Amino acid sequence: MIQSRVLLTAALTMGSAGIVFAENLIANNDFEAGLDGWWSTENAPMTLVDGQLCVDVPGGTFNPWSVIVGTDNLPLVKLEEYEFAFSAGGGGPVRALVQEPVDPWFAYATIQEQSGVEMSAFSTGFKSIVDREDAQIVFQIGGSKEPWTFCLDDVALNSDVVLEVYGPDTGPDVRVNQVGYLPDGPKRATWVAGSVIPTDWRLLDASGAEVANGATKYYGEDNSAGEVVQLIDFSSVEVTGDGFTIVVGNEVSHPFSIRGDIYSDLRTDALEYFYPVRSGIEIDGAIYGEEYARPAGHLSVAPNTGDAAVGCQPAEVSEPIYGEPWTCDYTLDVTGGWYDAGDHGKYVVNGGISVAQLLSTYERALLRDGTALAALGDGSLPIPESGNGVPDILDEVRWELEWMLKMKAPSGDYAGLYHHKVHDAQWTGLPLMPHMDDKVRELHRPSTSATLNVAAVAAQGARLYSDEEFTSTLIVAAMEAYEAAKAMPDVFAPAADGNSGGGPYDDTDLSDEFYWAAAELYLTTGEQMYLDDLKASPHWGGEVFRPNGFDWKFVASLAQLNLATVPNGLSFEDLETVRQTVVDAADGYLAAQGTYAFGQVYTPEVKDFYDWGSNHLHLQNAIVLGTAYELSGQGKYRDGALEAVDYIFGRNALNLSYVTGWGDVYAENQHSRWFAASINPDLPHPPVGSLAGGPNSSIQDPVAQGLFGDQGCAAQKCYVDHIESWSTNEITINWNASLAQFASWLADQ
Repeated sequence: MIQSRVLLTAALTMGSAGIVFAENLIANNDFEAGLDGWWSTENAPMTLVDGQLCVDVPGGTFNPWSVIVGTDNLPLVKLEEYEFAFSAGGGGPVRALVQEPVDPWFAYATIQEQSGVEMSAFSTGFKSIVDREDAQIVFQIGGSKEPWTFCLDDVALNSDVVLEVYGPDTGPDVRVNQVGYLPDGPKRATWVAGSVIPTDWRLLDASGAEVANGATKYYGEDNSAGEVVQLIDFSSVEVTGDGFTIVVGNEVSHPFSIRGDIYSDLRTDALEYFYPVRSGIEIDGAIYGEEYARPAGHLSVAPNTGDAAVGCQPAEVSEPIYGEPWTCDYTLDVTGGWYDAGDHGKYVVNGGISVAQLLSTYERALLRDGTALAALGDGSLPIPESGNGVPDILDEVRWELEWMLKMKAPSGDYAGLYHHKVHDAQWTGLPLMPHMDDKVRELHRPSTSATLNVAAVAAQGARLYSDEEFTSTLIVAAMEAYEAAKAMPDVFAPAADGNSGGGPYDDTDLSDEFYWAAAELYLTTGEQMYLDDLKASPHWGGEVFRPNGFDWKFVASLAQLNLATVPNGLSFEDLETVRQTVVDAADGYLAAQGTYAFGQVYTPEVKDFYDWGSNHLHLQNAIVLGTAYELSGQGKYRDGALEAVDYIFGRNALNLSYVTGWGDVYAENQHSRWFAASINPDLPHPPVGSLAGGPNSSIQDPVAQGLFGDQGCAAQKCYVDHIESWSTNEITINWNASLAQFASWLADQ
């Protein structure tokens, strides 16, 4: 048995886990019985060399699972703690997993390493989240350009071990916005004190000279962080520069800047995320950077089955999902669009909110001064269309809009509605470049919600593009989609349609989608029929803004923000009422901000229980604050919005910036099949400006569950920067759209 004390950092690069060993569940762990109980893929026959299992790994494979060595039928007991360990050598990449033996191959433990030429020991601990008798251990050793020889020995799956309670490495106890602060904005930090006694603090410049000082203010326990904290307010500081730090006792914060232009590049970085997640087009390294270059995905070039002629789910698959043997007798060309998240699926409803927020980013600039508009103009983004005389943000959005229009059902019972989504019939593993995806693609049943999303964003786009042919196409599509949705108002996407290959994006309350679509059609056409529908909605004078923010499933806020800011024909009284709802919501977010110690304006429906994608929900509420400032001119809303972003950039329980490349310590291992450097060093990290989903109290993925186990986690700490933590660390188009919209507001302050 390996007596290695390589801890959980081998898998996660953060935290610690001490291990006490016990019984090894692998019978032939040292190969004294030859190769009994072990198997390998056909391209890598196993041999015994000096008592070690060895295989000659062929070069030129792309995916780690192109070459595998494994053993099966290992028992796991739910909530039992285990140690997974082995020795490996040969000098190539090794991805070792304890996993379920069937699709979607969820991993309960992962070690990702570059093996040394000589044998080296590796180890990690984990807590099982399942009872099963047939778990497997696999060593995925493909993905190398050159051939090499992999050797394995002393494999252990030790049961009845005792792991230390997981604790993330949070760095210094003084938490700041690691990007910085505007000279005329609020400047606050949070000291994780564990003490009730106010303590002196000092603000130092880059040379170490003291710029300001004061005493911390006791706050108490912030339950969202599970910490006793004190506050530091240095808002009166007017000096500017870089490299500032705050010192409390022996604790020195991460460095930050105080400058008026600290957010000037954030707008562009957030928007640049969308080009490298395009489907159906080569990503040009000369445009975006060679590390992100890749062939076009899903263009029916082997091994892709492609998106050029995609059929519907077979009836036998759809019947238990929808309660009817639904399918179709046509295929659709659904090439193009953006890949939704860390997988290769494309979803109309998530595309809808993403398009809407990017269009609103442009529309706000269009209605303001020329500075904001110029920052979004032609030549502002590294995309193929740059230089065509069209603002680059509109070119980028058009790539998704045109795909959405392709999703219309041409015939059948649901003719006129739009298909909800298209994705693989089964889940794929990580990493997997889009052009290497060999799974069958399927159209999923049309839905009223997808159709209303098309109606809303097509109507919004129709008033913003200058291409008359395209705008005509958009407004016709918007009106027809709206009528189709009214004719079939309850064709729902079910939650059950998320068990294989993609997420469900289910929704059975479409009152907000109808409200949103009517609003956008009214803003574009001015027609009374849409205003009548608006006023008949329960959201006219009803719930529009939620404490926990708006998202793809609750879009009434999108309607209200545009009704409040886009010139329209509402009466003075109605317009004032709509605008007051924005201001009232902003007042609620400010009140919430005053009850927390980290500047956040997010208050989930279940207090201190953070939702999936909590970071973008923070930003959605900050967008409302920024809008309230522009409607009212009251500085308190500007200050609230500026302080809200502190949380995103490191003033949080984990002392981590959630935007890749921004801050001193930031997320960079987000869940993605092709931005996957932490699995395959030949692949890139997510692009600079990528927003991680953030803390999620439900911790649905095995990595997070294995770390936090039955001890749970304070809401802000339910996050891990690990590529397989899809419930806390995914990247998505809608999350980056919220970042882009708020970043554009920030850049103009």
